[in-house]
Amino acid sequence: MTAAPAVLTAAAVQQIKGSHAGAPGGPTGASRTTDKTSFLEALAPESRVKKVIGIVSGKGGVGKSLVTSLMAVSANRRGKHTAVLDADITGPSIPMAFGVADEKPAVTPDGRLMIPARSLEGIDIMSANLLLDNATDPVIWRGPVIAGAVKQFWSETLWQDVDYMFVDMPPGTGDVPLTVFQSLPVDGIIIVTSPQELVSMIVGKAVNMAKKMDIPILGIVENMSYLECPDCGRHINVFGESHVEQAAREYGLKVLAQIPIDPKLAQMVDGGRVEYIDMPWFEKAAEAVLAL
Repeated sequence: MTAAPAVLTAAAVQQIKGSHAGAPGGPTGASRTTDKTSFLEALAPESRVKKVIGIVSGKGGVGKSLVTSLMAVSANRRGKHTAVLDADITGPSIPMAFGVADEKPAVTPDGRLMIPARSLEGIDIMSANLLLDNATDPVIWRGPVIAGAVKQFWSETLWQDVDYMFVDMPPGTGDVPLTVFQSLPVDGIIIVTSPQELVSMIVGKAVNMAKKMDIPILGIVENMSYLECPDCGRHINVFGESHVEQAAREYGLKVLAQIPIDPKLAQMVDGGRVEYIDMPWFEKAAEAVLAL
């Protein structure tokens, strides 16, 4: 028997599939250089977000959700109030990484705004998976509805005094990245890639979209960069020689971090303990964001 589409709670249906869940406003591919406020969605009057950082890639499977989580954790450790807006509506994994997969967002007493889940260390999280009856229920929505949901996560959630919000984007350059770039006041993006021959093309797609949308690029993070031998400490290039430095030079970008392949890291994320990962290789990435 074919699995039924996701069934949301009554409150979630009103929030996510309400009157605003239409196609993102404005012409496809329009640049924000002409008028940067043309399509921006307003936050609720009660909300306050200082900086918005998008985590993007030209393809899937490179670890954007991991990088998003690590960025939020790194800034949080430095005394900043951070939040994650999970814009990967059809493949949300952020709640599991932070150990809040079983929580459901509350609503404000007047019923206008959703209240994000909060991790053990105080990171606010809004994700489609928090609204599903079952974490494995598929979200079978077309692009315009997904884009509308992302806008509502921004405008109809109570974001309280957030210093840095990190937006976990779906892969590619389609509806949702376009919606985020047009509708949210993005201060910069981080491009995520992996060591392979296609890295230049993958990075190039993200770079060119960011340039067309007039979004600053903070740098590149390479995931699954190497495996460190537990006996001698030698770096083993499991997926071949890294090309990230070459791609960075080609596009005039900084390499912010090279994340190793580490079974312990995967276990921590799968166990909802991403906030307790030791990550000395991520210091430069955190500094780049906090320098904004």
